[in-house]
Amino acid sequence: MKGYLAFLKKELFEYAKTYKLFIMLIIFAVFGITNPLIAKLMPEIVKSFITDGVVITLPEPSAYDAWTQFFKNATQMGLIVMVILFSGVLSSELSKGTLINLLTKGLFRTAVILSKYTCMVLVWTISIVLCFGLTYGYTVYLFPQGETSNLLFSVFCLWLFGLFLLAALLFSATLTGNSYGGLLITGAVVVVCMIMNIIPNVHRYNPISLATDNMGLVLNSIEASSLYSTIMISCLLSLIFVSLSIVIFRKKQL
Repeated sequence: MKGYLAFLKKELFEYAKTYKLFIMLIIFAVFGITNPLIAKLMPEIVKSFITDGVVITLPEPSAYDAWTQFFKNATQMGLIVMVILFSGVLSSELSKGTLINLLTKGLFRTAVILSKYTCMVLVWTISIVLCFGLTYGYTVYLFPQGETSNLLFSVFCLWLFGLFLLAALLFSATLTGNSYGGLLITGAVVVVCMIMNIIPNVHRYNPISLATDNMGLVLNSIEASSLYSTIMISCLLSLIFVSLSIVIFRKKQL
């Protein structure tokens, strides 16, 4: 446990030192602030591009538009930025051999993998909470009459998909030992999930449903109970990815 906590502190310091934590927080803070603003100003932006003589009737912006922007930015840009920033989770240390001294001094390889995953989860959690908090505050201010359903549960599903994605990235990085291989395999996992999501009977068990059904939950067009199986499978797959990462890293030549 001491080795795990010590290495976790080292990882957090590294993320702060290399500005990865700062970049994540800045990007998600910008998303959090701009999500409601874009929703509020979108009708005016569209009107500015309309030529004379063309009449387009646009609905009044609402809180739903702000949360549509939130889930769109978080799933499309936010997750991509997160995966890119964390893609070198093991590659730099493996290439430089910096782990050898720590392991020879008694640090367990399991502690290395668990601390790295914990650190990524902490950064992702802080980032998504920050983005949600800013979006929520500005949405309440700009759309005081807006009401949403299953909002916290929908954000929880997105957060959980991020954990699944990080577990897949950690497994990929451990397996290949370089950032490019980690990105390639993680991207392949996402593509496979997207292809499988086309099959209706697979949708309710597919982890990517946690990142695609968010607005359906908010609009109450999708029942929260329909994602319970997906949540269980995503947790199980994340556990499997992390466990495989530990097994592979234990046998890996450094």
